Amino acid sequence: MADSSARLDIGGTGHDYAVKDGSVGPQVIDIRKLYADTGMFTYDPGFTSTASCESGLTYIDGDEGILLHRGYPIDQLAEQSSFMEVSYLLLRGELPSKAELEEFTRTITRHTMVHEQLTTFYRGFRRDAHPMAIMCGVVGALSAFYHDSTDINDPMQRRIASHRLIAKMPTIAAMAYKYSVGQPFVYPRNDLSYTGNFLNMTFSVPAEEYVVDPVIEDAMDKIFILHADHEQNASTSTVRLAGSSGANPFACIAAGIACLWGPAHGGANEAALNMLREIGTVDRIPEYIARAKNKDDPFRLMGFGHRVYKNYDPRAKVMQKTANEVLTKLGVTDPIFDVARELEQIALNDPYFVEKKLYPNVDFYSGIILSAIGFPTEMFTVLFALARTVGWVAQWNEMISDPAQKIGRPRQLYTGPTQRDYVPVDKR
Repeated sequence: MADSSARLDIGGTGHDYAVKDGSVGPQVIDIRKLYADTGMFTYDPGFTSTASCESGLTYIDGDEGILLHRGYPIDQLAEQSSFMEVSYLLLRGELPSKAELEEFTRTITRHTMVHEQLTTFYRGFRRDAHPMAIMCGVVGALSAFYHDSTDINDPMQRRIASHRLIAKMPTIAAMAYKYSVGQPFVYPRNDLSYTGNFLNMTFSVPAEEYVVDPVIEDAMDKIFILHADHEQNASTSTVRLAGSSGANPFACIAAGIACLWGPAHGGANEAALNMLREIGTVDRIPEYIARAKNKDDPFRLMGFGHRVYKNYDPRAKVMQKTANEVLTKLGVTDPIFDVARELEQIALNDPYFVEKKLYPNVDFYSGIILSAIGFPTEMFTVLFALARTVGWVAQWNEMISDPAQKIGRPRQLYTGPTQRDYVPVDKR
């Protein structure tokens, strides 16, 4: 695997380290023996230049605006595939045959119900509890109900746990929403699709029949696909780090949910929607553009730019088209969407934004779509977690199967006091 080597010179002594090639993307310098060789660590806050693992799941080229799942471009998957098919792809490595997809979908469908006693967990939360707080607690508690799928050394138990997590997450998310609005829980229906079932559990009520709108169902399915996996981001790295200790899969996914809850990660679409609402109308855009360009003004345009992408986020292109379809179908004439379209045109043409590569990202449009469908903003991150579960599960499975995997143990640059002697309290 190593085609060349990199030499590090320390105090006149040279140390050679293998340079490894991936199938695509930057080369990496294998520094696993650095400390043993030199007594030194590397210093890389945020791990922005560190590959923490080897993975064959997702590839991102931020400069070119490329996102691939197992080699397939995200726009092709979003336009032509389904979330169940993408889930199979991420978990198994290849696109399924028709029979394989039907069997996988049937398996997931059979696991959508949650243990009846789990419903009592919800009553322990305040009615105004944030849905992400509820989701964290309930998902973490799954290991108390499904003991038969917590042995991470058993491949069959790992597969069952993976199916259960993907299947039950929509049910858990819908129940969190229903609890917050004081409506009765709605049980899953096996005659509906994965996404249609989630919409039914979220928006139907016993008093009348609910018909899943195919346009809304398709839009939600695309949103799920676009959020399914995104390489070694903060929450995925959290899942892997938790899993490296041998923690059960339910605990690992609960850890990922907790990390995703952070506003710098999963809460970005909510922040983007709030910003568009603050601007309000198209005629106020110049005022906010001027504020965004003013270094002394704390205001920042949310939904533009990305930690990884230095080009147009490939997911945003699909999301823009989907937003148009949803608002047209629902007959929504939302001034917020007019603001979004005008802001996008400015961002793509204004030299300031072009130079800084502040392109619209996936969060820019997803909040508008979810709001139009009827989701309150506090549910946005829950939906992100629902979709990302398949990516977390696939990454966790890959990590468990990796012979090079070991417990995560980042190092530090210590800057505290050097050794000193304890002084009794009466002598201080």
